[in-house]
Amino acid sequence: MADVAHHAGTSMISVSRAFRHSPLVSEALKTRIFSAATELGYVPNRAASALASARSMNIAVLIPSMTNTVFVDTLAGINTELGPRGYQMLIGTTDYSPEEEFRLLRTFLEFSPDGLLIAGADHLPSTSGIIEKLAAPTVHLMEIDADRSRYSVGLSQTEGGYAIGRHLVARGYTRIGFVAAQLDPRTLARGEGYRQALQEAGLYEPRRELRVPDRSSISLGAELLDRMLDEFPDTDALFFCNDDLAQGALFHCQRRGISVPQDLALAGFNDLPVSAWTVPSLTTIATPRYEIGVQAARMLLGLLSGEQPAQPHCDLGFELKTREST
Repeated sequence: MADVAHHAGTSMISVSRAFRHSPLVSEALKTRIFSAATELGYVPNRAASALASARSMNIAVLIPSMTNTVFVDTLAGINTELGPRGYQMLIGTTDYSPEEEFRLLRTFLEFSPDGLLIAGADHLPSTSGIIEKLAAPTVHLMEIDADRSRYSVGLSQTEGGYAIGRHLVARGYTRIGFVAAQLDPRTLARGEGYRQALQEAGLYEPRRELRVPDRSSISLGAELLDRMLDEFPDTDALFFCNDDLAQGALFHCQRRGISVPQDLALAGFNDLPVSAWTVPSLTTIATPRYEIGVQAARMLLGLLSGEQPAQPHCDLGFELKTREST
């Protein structure tokens, strides 16, 4: 570091601040310092820095999946905030397994992360016990946690499901079904919202719910459409717990000659990029997943600086996208 400082014509403290992306160093000086480091082949030693500062500059991030666009978008939002401030993400995918979540959390804690961002709020008791005892701050993603002792950023999955249910009722559909896969807590909450809406309208029929533990996919959506219509051919609307299932059902309706929405209305959840461009376009719930990542990272950075957030439970809401499929 002394060599870099000498080469750049500045002090060691400025070099240290530059590599920590401190706002106290001007952009011009940062450029000079980074150029000097590149010329000299200098790379900061994170382990030594962590020992000196008691900061690892690592943030542990636990999400259910890296193939689900919802969580990829959330990661992008997190990185937008953490990257410019010199933090690195330790990303773990739990594959929707509470046991794997517990194992990953224990593994990441060996690297002494400065903070934790974790999807959901439904953990094993052992996982919750670790989180409660952590010295590092934790922010929960995707769901608004009812536990007032936890920080969280997300939306009400239940209210989102309720909005779809109310929309289908308002459109005049009377034989409405719910189709779900994977059955994680967010999916179940959407189903609860759908159920509330139909019960209020006097239209709820438990037999029109089809729930399977299989991994969600477009192909599974087609299969589940067949299963639902084989058993209940008079169904006039279906709410799928997410867009990939709904997209699969929509494509399969075209193969079967089922007119959407004239014969059967379809709705999804999450507003994946393709949903606005299917024919017909898909009614769904748009979730602010990128903004969830941004706001959760900001909340965590504030906590690391000793600031209490103005909203410890940040509800970013959702938007009902009413399109051609209903």
